[in-house]
Amino acid sequence: MKSNKPDCAPETKLKNWNSINWKKVKQSVKSLQLRIAKATREGKHNKAKALQWMLTHSFAAKLLAVKRVTENSGKRTPGTDGVRWKTPSQKFRAALSLVRKGYKAQPLRRLFILKKNGKKRPLGIPTMKDRACQALYLLALEPISETLADKGSYGFRQKRGCHDAIERCYIHLSRKDSATWILEGDIKGCFDNINHQWLRQNIPMDKKVLQQWLKAGFIENKQLFPTTQGTPQGGIISPTLANMTLDGLEAAIDKALGITIRPDGCRKNTQKVHLIRYADDFIVTASNKEILETRIKPLIEEFLDHRGLQLSPEKTKITHITDGFDFLGQNIRMYSRGKLLIRPSKDAIKSVKEKLKQIIVKHRGSQAAVLIRNLNPVITGWANYHRHACSKKTFYLLDRILWRNIWNWARRRHNNLGYRKIVSLLFMRIGNRKWQFFGKFDDGKTVLLRMFACFHIIRHSLINGNANPFDVAWDNYFVNRLRLKYVN
Repeated sequence: MKSNKPDCAPETKLKNWNSINWKKVKQSVKSLQLRIAKATREGKHNKAKALQWMLTHSFAAKLLAVKRVTENSGKRTPGTDGVRWKTPSQKFRAALSLVRKGYKAQPLRRLFILKKNGKKRPLGIPTMKDRACQALYLLALEPISETLADKGSYGFRQKRGCHDAIERCYIHLSRKDSATWILEGDIKGCFDNINHQWLRQNIPMDKKVLQQWLKAGFIENKQLFPTTQGTPQGGIISPTLANMTLDGLEAAIDKALGITIRPDGCRKNTQKVHLIRYADDFIVTASNKEILETRIKPLIEEFLDHRGLQLSPEKTKITHITDGFDFLGQNIRMYSRGKLLIRPSKDAIKSVKEKLKQIIVKHRGSQAAVLIRNLNPVITGWANYHRHACSKKTFYLLDRILWRNIWNWARRRHNNLGYRKIVSLLFMRIGNRKWQFFGKFDDGKTVLLRMFACFHIIRHSLINGNANPFDVAWDNYFVNRLRLKYVN
């Protein structure tokens, strides 16, 4: 007789890490996640809690959590204990060690990274075991966070990203009768100031485990400091906790302004108020400035105050659409004759120009192929991010600047050669493009420098606000979106 007992203990067939059937593991975890999301939608919170317990005690979920922390970009960065899981045996033993009984979170390793304004942002790096534990509980928390999330929230969520937030801006601001005033909001030290008591009372997960992470403290200059508020930037679960802290703001604004849903599914919104949020950066649109100043801004401040947060006075301002504003690396502005254009912001252009120049200077004495290998990822990443905006002129401008820097590099690198010899060594003709910079590795492999202008401008398709990756009813929708992405 087949047992219906959940997978709470290691399967006897599994002997080592290399024998794991990852497809089966992911199916087992996804099945429980779908049930958690369904219980949440139906308001069965006790059932969702029981399913969360099953998932966090499932060996399949523990394997998946260890797999995530040992394969992501932070796998080479140890915590305060200096431990890293490298070998298959270490990973398998790590999955077996993820038990709630006797679990105690270790202090965080404090690091600092530079921000654009020259200030330093603190990062808290947990140990590998704490990261894996966070990844495990995140598997059980994410179905709830996705089900309850604001429709206008796009940061640190599955299947959503910056391009969805930008496209939403275009939809709400591009028409002649669209909103004309924008509240640009920024939360001061969002991750560092979230109230611990609010998190314990409102985050639907194991309270004792959550308390361990919140009160773990951090080590800086070999000295232990306590943590009295906030969630560490660097923890796997921190972005989801921050999102859940800010979820509900959209509903609060709608309730205060009397915005309702009509029978046809559209919002009765005569004041054109829309919230668009990416993590702790957000904008609120409105038809006039007075609504933003007297009603919406005070409402947001009160909403944040309950969570231990406040708006940044320096970055929070109210702007008219004809003056334009920067959001997520793009400049959004209404020009003459009611034409809204979304272009790369000046700061984004300046940043990529400096980054490319630094790479070229750093590789002054390197081979052309080595230089190209370091330039191409930066060019590709920046162009792919901005290809959904009106970026063609910017792409041509960056190509001209890049070519000039490359030519100066070539003349310096081969200062004993003449003009024609340099051209024959480093440039070739491809189609109508005569000045294609290339290089060859020692094994004879040729690599070409990618050009910004070779990336075609493609309009991004906004994701449906109700789409939930933990609801089987939306599976076909996500498959079609993925197919469309690869076609473009």
